[in-house]
Amino acid sequence: MPNEPVISVRGAAVLEVEPEVAVVWVTVMARDRDRRRAVEALADRTNRITAQIKGYGEAVEKLDSGRVSVRPEFKEGKPRERITGYVAQANLTATVANFDVLGDLVAGLADQDMVAVGGPDWQLRPTSPVHREARLAAAKDAIQRAREYAEAFGGTITGLIEAADTGLLAPQPEPGVFRAALAAPAAGGQAYDAAPEFDFEPAKQTVSAEIEARFTMTAPSFGE
Repeated sequence: MPNEPVISVRGAAVLEVEPEVAVVWVTVMARDRDRRRAVEALADRTNRITAQIKGYGEAVEKLDSGRVSVRPEFKEGKPRERITGYVAQANLTATVANFDVLGDLVAGLADQDMVAVGGPDWQLRPTSPVHREARLAAAKDAIQRAREYAEAFGGTITGLIEAADTGLLAPQPEPGVFRAALAAPAAGGQAYDAAPEFDFEPAKQTVSAEIEARFTMTAPSFGE
């Protein structure tokens, strides 16, 4: 236990910034009475959609392939199972860094048969410096609060007792706890002339950080 008086504070910071990337979710489907033909049709369609997305070059920062599934379809109202065809499906995730092409990209994909499009989901990159800025701002806020409390009691802060990431310390009254939230979203080529173009407005991203800390201070002076 420290001999000096202790001040416990919580610092917080909230930053509102522009998104860095937009994520677009793409589902490609194919249907046929024959399983093999359904799979072949899905592979061909997926390759064409992939090429369409890659046609935007560096504007698309990343293109990830997701889950592929093939399922049978059954005739309704029959006492026994009767397969009438097969539905094949593949998922793609496109991360777009250049928002100027976003509307054209989404419209072009939405114009394709057997293709579903979702998004954009506005996001910050996990490595964005904004996360660090929010954590530093929260730490500075905690220091400022501690100084103000110490001054109110006629003293000054002299040191930091302890700080830790959330969950590293067992719950107890003595240590301070450091918490830093990364990003909390507030709320995401070849052009096709026949398709309409969406005009997306990037949604601001809210980045928050919080810290709990305990400081020592000089002996208080209450005056008269």
